[in-house]
Amino acid sequence: MTDELIRLPATEVVARLRRGEVSPLELVEAAATRIASVEPAVNALPTLCLDRARVHARRLMAGDGREEADAPGWLAGLPVAIKDLTDVAGVRTTYGSPIFRDHVPARSHPVVERIERRGGIVIGKSNTPEFGAGGSTFNEVFGKTRNPWNTSLTCGGSTGGGAVALATGQVWLAQGTDHGGSLRRPATYCSVVGLRPSPGRVTRGTADNLFSPLSVQGPMARTIPDLALFLDTMAGLCPEDPLTFDAPAVPFARAVAQARPPRRIAYTSDYGGRLRVDRETREICEAAVRRFEALGCVVEEYAPDLGAIEEAFMVLRAQHFVVDRELQLQTHRALLKSDIVWNTEAGLAQTPSRLAWADRERAAFYRRVVELFSRFDIFVTPSAATPAFDVDLRHPEYVDGERLTNYMGASTLNAAITLTSCPAVAVPCGFDRFGRPVGLQITAPIRGEAIALGAAALFEQMTGLDRQLPIDPRPGTVPESRGVAAVTTSPPPLEGLGREADQG
Repeated sequence: MTDELIRLPATEVVARLRRGEVSPLELVEAAATRIASVEPAVNALPTLCLDRARVHARRLMAGDGREEADAPGWLAGLPVAIKDLTDVAGVRTTYGSPIFRDHVPARSHPVVERIERRGGIVIGKSNTPEFGAGGSTFNEVFGKTRNPWNTSLTCGGSTGGGAVALATGQVWLAQGTDHGGSLRRPATYCSVVGLRPSPGRVTRGTADNLFSPLSVQGPMARTIPDLALFLDTMAGLCPEDPLTFDAPAVPFARAVAQARPPRRIAYTSDYGGRLRVDRETREICEAAVRRFEALGCVVEEYAPDLGAIEEAFMVLRAQHFVVDRELQLQTHRALLKSDIVWNTEAGLAQTPSRLAWADRERAAFYRRVVELFSRFDIFVTPSAATPAFDVDLRHPEYVDGERLTNYMGASTLNAAITLTSCPAVAVPCGFDRFGRPVGLQITAPIRGEAIALGAAALFEQMTGLDRQLPIDPRPGTVPESRGVAAVTTSPPPLEGLGREADQG
């Protein structure tokens, strides 16, 4: 029974919960059994709250807490994972930082409160880099999280624990955050799906950067219909977040079920050679996007001019670090990892003129993207510049044979979309010759989550890659080819690599 339940998609499990064919408590126990089986090999859910989950399950079974049972996104007692950046009342929440090693919040984050009101049961906290800053999931509190497709490789960051928990069948849905690709790249590396919603679609609640559109909360899942279901759970107006707005009249789950093929698709693998993307990744993605043509879609090579958007992102991102980390830099500098210190100090050194330039550059790029969407329904790129790399590296050393000086060389595919505030979903599209997952990033116009999810759902139906999950963790080795693999077999220690990090 346990093996059957963990292999079902979330939508089917919720349907069975609604019909009374399975109970919330049975699901908690099924998840607990699976976690005990696979967790030692991957370290995805370092903090569990099984007793708390059992209490919640019994409460739902007794008829309590069902006030929103008719609302879109009702989960009916489905266990979920919450990223360790996000507070859960009474559950150890460290933010991946030794500063908060023993922190236990009294109140849950507003997005967790919403998930629990909609029938989700929190079963554990998923691992994250320190304060979500990093493209590989590790921290001094809990250590490394490993990719289940090859446990010698990273799962990406910073929602790495959530992606691994999904891929291995420990949970059916996982909550995460995204600033420079933190829902999209881990999803790609683990062959699951992750959505960066438009700012304001999902509450950020207690964040200090409440008026910044850079970092967002969002869902991760194994299938696109599951992703749409969880977005319905999360979406809506929240008085604690001034950017939020009402959920749509048509739930995302229904929009995905009724999705029609997009008419015109813009695709680029590397923005006309402006970005470095591994050759095999380009080839796999270029072949994959052409599958839309079988649905009658027109696929055209096209990309907006990037301008100086990579540099602008670094400037705006550094300012984000100042808001989030300046006070901790003053009081706990010795306990902050070097990436965070460097990024915060870079922000403190910037001038108002420099920030103004970055905002103007962002606005100009957004206008070019708006022009793209006047001609095309969706914009598609690879969702990561490289496949998963060595778990002992902070970021890939090489992309397409070129050595990187900082992590942004491997992140601009995601970061550029972040600056547009457009929604983007990562969906698997195949595997490279070393068996590492590769994916597409599907971007839609602002607040067009239903469009992006609908296109991704149609693509997922054609590939069937979602049916390969969940998997048991697989040991492996790190590929040796610098030109394709973007890793080395003898990496320097983590503390010796680069200073850049991907926040949230």
